[in-house]
Amino acid sequence: MSEPRSTRRRTGLVAAVALTALLAIYVWLVALRAVQLVATGTTVGIVLGAALLVAPLLVIALIAREWLLALDVQRMADELAAAGELPVDDLPRSPSGRVDRTAARAAFGPHRDRVEADPGEWRSWYHLAFAYDAAGDRARARAALRTASRLHRGKDAPGDLP
Repeated sequence: MSEPRSTRRRTGLVAAVALTALLAIYVWLVALRAVQLVATGTTVGIVLGAALLVAPLLVIALIAREWLLALDVQRMADELAAAGELPVDDLPRSPSGRVDRTAARAAFGPHRDRVEADPGEWRSWYHLAFAYDAAGDRARARAALRTASRLHRGKDAPGDLP
């Protein structure tokens, strides 16, 4: 028996928050050590400390970017659910639960055609992202979700297919 969707969503959120908190502690410790190195006043300490300060800033920016994307993807999913337009995963699977790649590729075409017909529609990009994911192309799925998010927020013009 499958657990309810709200329970899975809550479990995923708790895990994401916990991992983000652990990462925040790690970033804080690295930044603390970097400041201590800079405070030594030696050339090597200052250079190493400055280099170490860049890493936490980069991590913070990347984590913030991922959280913002996750929040917007959830808002898009909620809108699609309210309209009865959420992607349905009805692809055939092997006994181990893996999606049949041939069926996934065949189901991919209509989503790609929808995006090509109206590249400014975020809903089409959202569905394309899940078609890419079913076909096993995670990088393109993420790129399509980012495009859907930009369009959903009203920013940026649509790009080429990922």
